[in-house]
Amino acid sequence: MENKLLLSATEVSNLLGLSRPSVYQLMHRADFPMIRIGGRVLVPVDGLRAWLTQQVQNGEEAKGL
Repeated sequence: MENKLLLSATEVSNLLGLSRPSVYQLMHRADFPMIRIGGRVLVPVDGLRAWLTQQVQNGEEAKGL
């Protein structure tokens, strides 16, 4: 992740091994960390890590994928 603070949908897709449409579906979840800056939708790296940890702890499956 090259010390990045924010990731694009394409970067999240590559990192998680998901399609871009799947990442966009995740971005519509209320609990998924994302921010809008101008016209861009970005995912904070720390928020993504925390969200993933929470999903594992809860034993949840990403709904809608």
